[in-house]
Amino acid sequence: MTMLYKNEGRKSMLKQGKMALIVLVFTLIFAGCSQGNSNQAADAKGNSSTASPSTPVSATPDQAAQDPVEISFYYPVNVGGPLTKVIDSMADSFMVKFPNIKVKPVYTGNYGDNTVKIQAGVQAKQPPDVAVMMSTELYSMLDMEAIIPLDDFIAKDTDYNKDDFYPAFVEDTQADGHTYSVPFQRSTIVLYYNKDMFKEAGLDPSKPPANWEELVSDAQKLNRDGHTGLEIPGNDDSYWMFQMLARQNASDPKQSIMGDDGKKANFNTPENVEALQFWLDLSHKYKAMPEGVIDWAATPTDFIEGKTAMMMHTSGNLTNVKNNAKFDFGVAFSPANKQFGSPTGGGNLYIFKDTSPEKQAAAWEFAKYMTEPEQAALFSSSSGYVGVRQSAYDTEAMKTYTASFPQALVARDQLEYAFRELSTHNHGKVSSALTNQIQSALAGKIDAAGALKAAQEEADRALAPFNK
Repeated sequence: MTMLYKNEGRKSMLKQGKMALIVLVFTLIFAGCSQGNSNQAADAKGNSSTASPSTPVSATPDQAAQDPVEISFYYPVNVGGPLTKVIDSMADSFMVKFPNIKVKPVYTGNYGDNTVKIQAGVQAKQPPDVAVMMSTELYSMLDMEAIIPLDDFIAKDTDYNKDDFYPAFVEDTQADGHTYSVPFQRSTIVLYYNKDMFKEAGLDPSKPPANWEELVSDAQKLNRDGHTGLEIPGNDDSYWMFQMLARQNASDPKQSIMGDDGKKANFNTPENVEALQFWLDLSHKYKAMPEGVIDWAATPTDFIEGKTAMMMHTSGNLTNVKNNAKFDFGVAFSPANKQFGSPTGGGNLYIFKDTSPEKQAAAWEFAKYMTEPEQAALFSSSSGYVGVRQSAYDTEAMKTYTASFPQALVARDQLEYAFRELSTHNHGKVSSALTNQIQSALAGKIDAAGALKAAQEEADRALAPFNK
């Protein structure tokens, strides 16, 4: 090396090399500063690049080194109120916590619209990455091979705590020994009643009807002064309301209008006929409710505007009523006959098959976040849906909310008597068979026995391919 430095030619070459190196260093520094604003320390494939000494080092270099994983999130809203803003804000807060995941929320309308759009995406091999769908769509999604089981994610995630979810909500996330969804937007059917109208009718506002006999008596007394005593919607979700009445009239605490494996319908039984007849009698015999098919969306509006004194509806409308009713109102269990009972309702979070493993992993993180205790508490207090985790009610936010608004605890407490909503293979045809016949009966076109007989026959045909 000493001999090399004594060589003038070599010195000249070294000087030139040093000058080139200096130029290169400044070039890289300039380039590094230019790239600093985009926070990129690697190319899109995750390969390392040279950064200037002044470029901040991320606390999570592996995440910062990659472009964010983008996932699409479909969700419906089937109740009144600005719930889209709540869900969008929850997605925004998730992206703050997980900057390596970009969520694109897509509001898809009501549950029916949502299902149609998701099925179209599945058939086109372009499904959402994660979506809220009715819990009742489980078997239909399995028939389409559209969703993935979540067992591996759950087994590897020690912080998920699946036992923290209310059992009544977990029931419809599972099939054939696997878990396919996460409870999210869940409800039960509750009785809303106008306390001011109770007082005016000479009824005790602290004692809502607890059974069918009291429901009829109270509704008859409340059917006065230009408003009706009771409304039970009978269009979009008539099978849901019927399922409630059927369980309340069942001698067996576990009796169901469906089989455990999604392959059987149990519509046409004597006790179910009695339950449907009671629904018809509320209007035709007892004159306690308007005749005909009462609209799902109009019912809460009628209650808020004082057109009806009581209504049976989803607990998901609780915040809508709270924010808009100009009177004191109460919330109670759906009245019992032989027993209390309400089907659970609402939607779960599903992750779809025709997406990449990276997107599925990101979707799992999102599903976990959206159902964390704090998020479950936020969503419940913003909507009226039940907090899906038991620990949600231990959060300070929920304690404060329920202390000032104890009506929010009714739907949760009713979970003791809650059960799985109608869910079968070929769910669309099976549920429509029941819904259409119930509507015909409510409209006076067929009697209760004939309606359930026809519904049973149609459901059996729809389920025949699954019972070979």
